[in-house]
Formats: sequence, structure tokens, C-alpha cells
Amino acid sequence: MSPNDKKRQADFQVIARWVQPGERVLDLGCGRGVLLEYLKQKKAIYGVGVDIDLDKIISCVKRGVSAYQGDIAAILATFPDNAFDRIIFSRTVEQLEAPSHVLSEGLRVGKRVTVGFVNRSFWINRLNLLIKGRQTINEVYPKPWYESMPSNPFSVVEFEDFCDKRKIIIEDRVYLSGDWRSECRMFPNLMAGYAIFDLSSIDS
Repeated sequence: MSPNDKKRQADFQVIARWVQPGERVLDLGCGRGVLLEYLKQKKAIYGVGVDIDLDKIISCVKRGVSAYQGDIAAILATFPDNAFDRIIFSRTVEQLEAPSHVLSEGLRVGKRVTVGFVNRSFWINRLNLLIKGRQTINEVYPKPWYESMPSNPFSVVEFEDFCDKRKIIIEDRVYLSGDWRSECRMFPNLMAGYAIFDLSSIDS
């Protein structure tokens, strides 16, 4: 198992704590369906994934995970209010062209929304930029900028400010340390490598 796989398992375990058995879960940017497969095994959920990459959708099908190929915003628009118990954006929001709109749609379609993201202001990222003038290259950011997908990374504080301005309710949150395995208890905007938020809307 690669270091990144081990980190993702910690991510999965936190998300699974918030998912109730038998819930209807929509994973947006589902990749190869590993998270949905995990939740099916642990919580017997009804899961559906969405991803733009056809190869990843094929991998989902091979895992026995239902998935659709297509644009996240377009597919969200086809669902009625509260069609799912939970919508998951795991390392997806930073890749969206219109994150505010898509998150708003997620809160309409899902009773709860889970957002997981790499913390841009983690101290190692800051140090590399300050001393080397370069972005961090490691198992989390394995590719240089010219080989990476378009991305708009953000920090813990920036995301919390976004939720406050949009009147989004933060039901729960977990900050993981740089190893993504132990929880970060202090100064999360500086010391957390990864953050996971459990969200709801005032209207839910």
C-alpha cells in the first residue's frame, strides 16, 4: 500500500463516522470508486458516483459501484431537493470551475455535504514557498504544475470564511496532521495537512 493510499484510508474512516447505515450517498469526483466501495462494505450504503474520466467510471463498474460519467454541475442539476442523505466532495472542490454554485447545489440535493481538502496553508507548503519559491512536490502533490489538473487550492481559514459568508452550517469538522492519520488539535490552519467538514444548510 502506497503512503498516499494509507492517507486516504484515514480520510475514509472519518467520513464513515458521519455516514449512517443504509444512507443514499452521492460521491462527486468519485475517481475509481474506492471510497464508495469502502462505505458499501462498512455501512451498507446505496452509493452513486460521478466522474468526468471514463477510465475511472469503468473502474467503478468493475468494483460493483454505480457511477455516471459527466460534468458534476450538470448532473447535480438533474436531481430534486434532498435526493440523497449525503453528498461527498473528497478532494474535488478545488478542481471545480464554480465551487460556490456547485456546493450550493450539493446542499440542495443532499441533506448533508462532506468536503475534504488538502490544506493549502499547511506549514510545509508555506515553508517550501518561502524558502524555495516553489510548490511542494510529494505523495500528495506528486506532479509539477505543468502536469497537474487545473486547481484552485484553499486553506482551512478560507473555507471556514466561505461557509460563514454563505450561511452554511458546519455540523462537524476534523483536522488531520501532516501524516493524515492523527488528528490535529491545535492551530489547524498551520498544522493540519488535511481537513474534512460535515455541512448542512439552514433550509435542511
